Amino acid sequence: MATQTQVRLDPAIFRLPVDRIRQGYYSDAYFAYTKATLEAEKHHPRVTMQVFQKKDSVLGGIDEAIAVLKLCSGHEENGAWITGWNDLEVHALREGDQIAPRETVMTIEGDYSLFAHLETVYLGTLARRSLIMRNVLQVVEAAGGKQIFYFPARHDHWLVQTGDGWSAHVAGAIGVSTDAQASWWGGRGMGTVPHGLIAAYHGDTVKAAKVFADRYHQDMNITVLVDFENDSVRTALEVADALGPQLWGVRLDTSEDLVDRSLWTEMGGFKPTGVNPRLVEKVRGALDGGGYQNVRIVASGGFTVERIREFEAKGIPVDAYGVGSSLIRGDNDFTADVVCVDGRPCAKTGRGYSPNPRLEKVE
Repeated sequence: MATQTQVRLDPAIFRLPVDRIRQGYYSDAYFAYTKATLEAEKHHPRVTMQVFQKKDSVLGGIDEAIAVLKLCSGHEENGAWITGWNDLEVHALREGDQIAPRETVMTIEGDYSLFAHLETVYLGTLARRSLIMRNVLQVVEAAGGKQIFYFPARHDHWLVQTGDGWSAHVAGAIGVSTDAQASWWGGRGMGTVPHGLIAAYHGDTVKAAKVFADRYHQDMNITVLVDFENDSVRTALEVADALGPQLWGVRLDTSEDLVDRSLWTEMGGFKPTGVNPRLVEKVRGALDGGGYQNVRIVASGGFTVERIREFEAKGIPVDAYGVGSSLIRGDNDFTADVVCVDGRPCAKTGRGYSPNPRLEKVE
């Protein structure tokens, strides 16, 4: 299960572009027009807005959604923004809560003109963060307690890193790869000796690993990619010999289109490409045979929840999984409906007020 947060994040941590959100810059235009219409007509209905989604999932982004309401609800008067937060009553679940299909995760009650322009922003926040949290949680559960490294930063726009990293952290990812992803809990990005550095030392993995480890071994767990020459068994042993106790782990990342050199004489009874179970077993056997039982194996390269389940079911000796693009794929959309107006039920056909005793009042 994801870790339910007990203290909501301070709105300041999100560094929201408050002025532009207030102006409706990031909102579907019709919501901005709705706010403008209500204000122009001096029509101030007190509504109950109800937010839900349609999957068995885990809730992410709720603190950020609340921050949007706290900082951006209200109206402009004589060139100054008059906050609307104190006139709203918000009830919400917590970050990391398990949620069921159509379960109400948040209600907003108050003058609709104060927050009509914010629907696009808070729904999008919930959709993105819950997607990441759900995907990471599924991988964490599939790995059965083994470490998960969250590595999709290179597969998406850099602006999503901060909130996505937080969602991955709450869902149980052990490490993230950028400082931005770790910033909301005060952590640091981690990673491995990369292919680029190995190339910079003319393809000499041992040289690159030695230089990197000498500089950073006191600051991080040194993990080295060992597939640069497509001979992971040999390279893993060479790196272990050279680094000794400085080496935390080796990372297997063979391309899905290649067969590692150590498997060339064994092909025929299994799919030999990429990081496959037999390759992991051969690297583990070689490390153990060389006296390096404490060196961990990190498997990466196209891993999904289904592939991790397959490895775990077979008892493949992987110590940690590096998972990338599969963690940002899919959808987890949220919907918001006005369900009550001025104390009376009023919702579009097929929707209605659905109270949830799990909701907590947001102070």
